[in-house]
Amino acid sequence: MKTRMRVLMSSVALLCFTITLNAKLTRPEPDLKFIDNGTMKIGMDRSMGASVSWLSWKEHAENSINIHDPGRLLQQSYYAGKMLKRIDDGQSKNWSPWSWNPIQGGGVNSWARVTKFEKKGETMLFAETIPKLWDMANEEADAVMMQSCEYEPNMPNAVVVHNRFICKRKENDIWGDEALRRHQELPACYFTRQFDDFKTYEGNGKWQTVTQKPGPPWGRATPKLNAMACFNAQGQGIGIFSPVADQHWNFGPVGNNVKAKPTDGHCVHMAPIATVRLGPKSVLEYRYWIVVGNKAEITQRFDQLLKQYSNEKLKLTESE
Repeated sequence: MKTRMRVLMSSVALLCFTITLNAKLTRPEPDLKFIDNGTMKIGMDRSMGASVSWLSWKEHAENSINIHDPGRLLQQSYYAGKMLKRIDDGQSKNWSPWSWNPIQGGGVNSWARVTKFEKKGETMLFAETIPKLWDMANEEADAVMMQSCEYEPNMPNAVVVHNRFICKRKENDIWGDEALRRHQELPACYFTRQFDDFKTYEGNGKWQTVTQKPGPPWGRATPKLNAMACFNAQGQGIGIFSPVADQHWNFGPVGNNVKAKPTDGHCVHMAPIATVRLGPKSVLEYRYWIVVGNKAEITQRFDQLLKQYSNEKLKLTESE
């Protein structure tokens, strides 16, 4: 059984949770590239669409990314176009009707194809991916996802991720030419189940605990500084700083097994949300930061990142 929790982003921000039986999908052989500075180790897996599939650090040596299926991971995911019922074309009955939803990891029964996969020096990973449409068994989206991960200068426990999403939809395709208002996850994050102590960063060393029972549905947090973290019982945590978010953040656990492995269905989720109208030829660029460590270490990095990047905006343009 493969479990897929996605957020159906509409003008009223409805949340959707479905359990998908996915016996046909086999786990691929890992094809990982890492950067590791001795403090923080991060990896992207070609077999999983070059999504971030590994995150560990000195005080937490095991992987903290949930890799249960193509919809988990730490990855790009976008929504655009009309909601369509395509069951006769192979659309999953559990995800119908559905919008145009390219996923970096892959579709409900397939993994995405990677066209470039590089390690640049000892500090950067780069990839280009042809995403799959989530609702379809094995249909590539007319799009390209680019992603780089590199260490933030002078911050050994922080990585900056630069995402570039290029829509290449055909003219007058079935999803329509109108750029509809959709909520986007920038990015979609799935971590192992032990990281279930969620806190928003309020600035000046202050944190606010937010709670949510195991989903569905997701909880909603409103971190005023666009910085949020999830911690385990040992006080180690993962922080996400996404300055381009302009809505709430989705968050919450799935299941109760805090000892669940990265390959298990139980996990936690966190996603900064921004409203973006993606048209058939839109190009979207943005950055976010991943920070690891204890609360004091993440606080220090968040303060530095906020000082440098709090005014950063996403870039939305149209290609020819």
